[in-house]
Amino acid sequence: MRTLIAFLAACTLLAAADTKLGKPLTAKQPVAIAELLAKPADYVGKTVQVKGKITEVCQMMGCWIYVADAQGNKIRVKVNDGEIVFPKDGAGRTAAAEGVFTKEDLTREQAIDRAREEAKDSGRKFDPASIKTGTAIYEIQGTGAVIVSD
Repeated sequence: MRTLIAFLAACTLLAAADTKLGKPLTAKQPVAIAELLAKPADYVGKTVQVKGKITEVCQMMGCWIYVADAQGNKIRVKVNDGEIVFPKDGAGRTAAAEGVFTKEDLTREQAIDRAREEAKDSGRKFDPASIKTGTAIYEIQGTGAVIVSD
């Protein structure tokens, strides 16, 4: 009986463990997502960490997530295919993610291609007419993440 209780306790602890992906997180403090979005030029090229709820996960390869703060500000964390695979059922869970904050200037055609691909990856419909101009895209090129067990 003691063995069974010990086994069940160990299983509970393992099930409650956080999921660590990629490289260990190194930043001492997360940067507020609102701060990144308000002053993106201050962070481009720097390693940043964000923390919040996962709102969306790439359903094709698990190669990106969106992390949002309590006010609904969100940032995409993209990883190289196969280096990290975010759990496809991760939406709603809390995550800390880290990587280099990047900026990419897209033409209208590039923005349409990217939006089309992201819609496909997340199972959403996409209307190319919704993209009127090119845009600058800010995101985190992810190197590591911790998804908190809830």
